[in-house]
Amino acid sequence: MSVAPLVSVLTPVHNGETYLRQCIESVLAQTYTCWEYTIVNNCSTDGTLELAREYAARDRRIHIHNNEQFVRVTENHNIALRQISAASKYCKVVAADDWLFADCLEKMVGVAEEHPTVAIVGAYGLYDLPEASVAWTGLPYSSAFVDGRKVCRARLLGGPYVFGTPTSVLYRADIVRSRHKFYNESNLHADAEVCFEFLRDHDFGFVHQILTFRRMQEDSLTSRSKRFNTYLPANLYELVTYGARYLSEAELRDRVRSHLNDYYRYLGEQVYRRTGRDFWRLHREKLAEVGYPLNPGRVAIAAVSYGLDLVLNPKATAERVVRQLSRIRAHPRRR
Repeated sequence: MSVAPLVSVLTPVHNGETYLRQCIESVLAQTYTCWEYTIVNNCSTDGTLELAREYAARDRRIHIHNNEQFVRVTENHNIALRQISAASKYCKVVAADDWLFADCLEKMVGVAEEHPTVAIVGAYGLYDLPEASVAWTGLPYSSAFVDGRKVCRARLLGGPYVFGTPTSVLYRADIVRSRHKFYNESNLHADAEVCFEFLRDHDFGFVHQILTFRRMQEDSLTSRSKRFNTYLPANLYELVTYGARYLSEAELRDRVRSHLNDYYRYLGEQVYRRTGRDFWRLHREKLAEVGYPLNPGRVAIAAVSYGLDLVLNPKATAERVVRQLSRIRAHPRRR
């Protein structure tokens, strides 16, 4: 009989007492049982450490790593990834406020074992309330195995985002061990970046099943990304950094031009909606980092164009306002 490959499961956590028990229980409930589990406590001041110790005392597969000093989120993920066992073949992150469906590891390991060239395995994920939704759809149902270059190329050409989040993917352990800092700690979307890094020479597996639950917290990086729309500069960064690997010169030039047009159209609209300095500082810094400094004149032109559209198309403007009010009513700000 063949021995099941070991999976290192990791939970980096800071003050996660509220949901950590549900997270740990979801790991314990896995139908796939050949795993070790390390909880990386990032100097929590609530009951996180006591809760982790409670479970570690009950199951010898559960271990605790305590950081000596507090670090930022992505750095804590990298610390967690450095805790994986030398015997592990696969690595699975699960955030402290997320959880796994019972057959998550079994399904993901199954795809990876069937396709040895696969380095990353994704799956559908379920976002929480107020409006539950299925995320990371877009691949044809038959595609449990996708050429890594093709899936990256499709994404850079504007296709759907299917790479998910750290909670929703399984990594082959050898790519995690290949560098000291697996995630780029200066990139808010470092989980997407590693896909472009490693799928040039490896393939992407996908399970067409909901295997993870993602809880949206008001103070999370994901919430901040949505609030400030950091996805626009992130997409531009990916084009500038990885476009030449996957696209022709003409394709890359057209995609950058198209993306910048969309980007400035968005910024022009925000002139009427955003007054906070943090928003404009972020976009100014991110554009400068990738070699496309913010152009105030272009923002002004986009703002005038948007303003004229509001004035000259009152019906469309009224419909836009109604949609916005409906979204506000449907998704009131959590307190």
